[in-house]
Amino acid sequence: MTAESRGSELVGSDLPRIAAAGTEKAPPATARGERTRAALIAAARQIFERDGFSDARLTDITVAASCSTGTFYTYFDSKEEILDAVLAEAHEDMLHPGFPHVESGSEGDPIAVLEAANRAYFEAYKRNAKLRLVLEQVTANMPEFREKRRQRGLVFASRNARHIEKLQESGLADPDLDAMGAAQALSGMVSRMAYQAFAIGVDEVSMDDLTFTATRLWANAIGLRSPKG
Repeated sequence: MTAESRGSELVGSDLPRIAAAGTEKAPPATARGERTRAALIAAARQIFERDGFSDARLTDITVAASCSTGTFYTYFDSKEEILDAVLAEAHEDMLHPGFPHVESGSEGDPIAVLEAANRAYFEAYKRNAKLRLVLEQVTANMPEFREKRRQRGLVFASRNARHIEKLQESGLADPDLDAMGAAQALSGMVSRMAYQAFAIGVDEVSMDDLTFTATRLWANAIGLRSPKG
């Protein structure tokens, strides 16, 4: 596993994709259809970020996408379904924010990899911060969104737990620590730090300071050590 892919496992996200089995429409069969669907998703994101979920109207989405209501229903059955598509795209951005940049010569240092992964996650979160407020709205009121959010959080905690276990096996992390419990706690911590910094703006902190704090807390919590000692 490369330093970049190891770092990607440490990125945290709980943006869900909500879709009951069998309810999604078939993907567009033509390039034009793909473009129309993409335009609707882009327009929906704009409206949801501006108005929130409850106040967003399908007519505003179709106007922003320059298409008709009938065209909307060719690709989506409801406002909930297109929100799912918007969140799915944002989730992919946060799940795979790009290869974290590790300084030359530090590729084998797990602390440097962790720092790069945290920075990549915070940058992706910042890009999607407005949608996080929409996510809070729908998870508070819609059990299906809440359940998928929980499932997504467990997926990421499991990935982080596997990474912690590998560090333990390599003698670089506290061997007595419960990897899954630590991963759940630390993933939640980093997600909350990002939420406060970028979604609601409670904390006025630079990206460098935010990344440093998250990385130091992560490393200290699991007893992470550099291979060089």
